[in-house]
Amino acid sequence: MARPIKETPVVTGKDAKRFAEKMAHLKPESKEEKEAAKKVYEKFKAIAAFTF
Repeated sequence: MARPIKETPVVTGKDAKRFAEKMAHLKPESKEEKEAAKKVYEKFKAIAAFTF
């Protein structure tokens, strides 16, 4: 049986400021990065065999 999931901790202080700053100034992904991620996704999708 799985263990219960713990509550997510709250980010405070310098960590919260750094997180908020990074979220405010996100860098968009390049087309090359998107294509590479899509290739990997398609590869794993092709080999995945889920049976329910």
